[in-house]
Amino acid sequence: MASEHYTDFSHPERKSSSGRAGSRDTLFDRVPPHDDDAEMAVLGGMLMSKDAIGEVSQMIDVTDFYQPKHQTIYQAIITLFAASQPVDAVLIANQLLKDGDLEKVGGTDYLHSLVASVPTAANATYYADIVHQRAILRNVIVAGTKIAQMGYSAEGSQAEEIVNLAQAEVYEMSVGKVRQDYEAIGPVVQDTLEQLDKLQNGQVERGVPTGFRSIDDVTQGLQPGQMVVVAGRPAMGKSTLGVDFARAASLHHKMATVIFSLEMSKNELAQRIIAAETDIPLVALRRADDISSERWKVLNDFWGKLQDAPLFIDDSPNMSLMEIRAKCRRLKQTNDLKLIVIDYLQLMSSGKQVESRQQEVSEFSRALKLLAKELEVPVVALSQLNRGPEARTDRKPMLSDLRESGSIEQDADVVFLVNRPDFYDKEDRPGEADIIMAKHRNGPTDTFTLAFIGEKSKFKDMPQDQQGGV
Repeated sequence: MASEHYTDFSHPERKSSSGRAGSRDTLFDRVPPHDDDAEMAVLGGMLMSKDAIGEVSQMIDVTDFYQPKHQTIYQAIITLFAASQPVDAVLIANQLLKDGDLEKVGGTDYLHSLVASVPTAANATYYADIVHQRAILRNVIVAGTKIAQMGYSAEGSQAEEIVNLAQAEVYEMSVGKVRQDYEAIGPVVQDTLEQLDKLQNGQVERGVPTGFRSIDDVTQGLQPGQMVVVAGRPAMGKSTLGVDFARAASLHHKMATVIFSLEMSKNELAQRIIAAETDIPLVALRRADDISSERWKVLNDFWGKLQDAPLFIDDSPNMSLMEIRAKCRRLKQTNDLKLIVIDYLQLMSSGKQVESRQQEVSEFSRALKLLAKELEVPVVALSQLNRGPEARTDRKPMLSDLRESGSIEQDADVVFLVNRPDFYDKEDRPGEADIIMAKHRNGPTDTFTLAFIGEKSKFKDMPQDQQGGV
């Protein structure tokens, strides 16, 4: 973000008490680049939506704002957001009043005018980019002015030194804008070998457990930064497997997990979780007369154990990629999020017009992979398969059956294809399911045979001597 030295230059004569931009660059007699309307629109969007706050705070910081009053308001918003407090114009007014800054920013009327300046929070990131670009231009002016001053004040014999200082000034201007993501190979290899040594000696966790012994033995758990795709034809059990992963992580290993359910309501999802954890058939949970006093005791005991479970469910309809990203960032900040499950990929919405559905799904796939890397958590994305398996004699799914986008196959680190032979022929290995690991970027592929217990909405490990997989 903008470096600290820029603020002093761009605000040399501004009256911060009024928040008015009355100053001009004394060297060029011009007002430095800025866009008051964009700054107001950004703040208005943030006051309307916590999701907008999460998105905007990843793009700009307080020094990117030109107006002092906007800097003050932005800082108040970030303060409440970081404390996991609700944010709106009234609450920000209270915060500013507590800090003694309310009158300096124009009072409550100005805060409400910010909200009124934008019809929706959806475009907050667009306006934030404008604010950020203007801040970069001001930084260029800062660096250029300092270089000019050094050139005028230096002696001729100092030319080489001044060139070095000028280069340093340009670097200082840009260093806050570019993260140093590169690293020498030596330390990277050393860290890798140290992790291997710790893993071999049982000193580090093996990733997020799936709950299935056979899968975890091969994958060492779901790894941070991985995009894991669970795909299948409708009613094959992909949602059940995704929820099984979430249950194992959150309920059995206390790892914060979020499920974004774009297909089922949170009540339907809760029923499946209850059935899987208590062994009470799902149909009984949907019919009150099937719940005996003994089952009520089991349910109450389960409820007591569930109170502090770090499992979060979001069933918001028409959820956009921006919303999912913002909510995940917030959960990472407040709850140390360890696993994200999205059910399912093709139901996500971009909220904008696109050339084709295939292009849109490709964008979702790539964005989820980037989200996994950014937050350093595995993202499990459920996905539909096309009708390819039904056209084959053996009905087995293949990697090429991933629906609507070849980029899902490219972006995924691991792909599990769910196949239940008895779905097509009730006599063909009833109660068994093949979880085909069709892709494993960092290891071998395999096929895992699990027991499918549909009436209790779960898969289970099969005894070794009873596995009937291929």
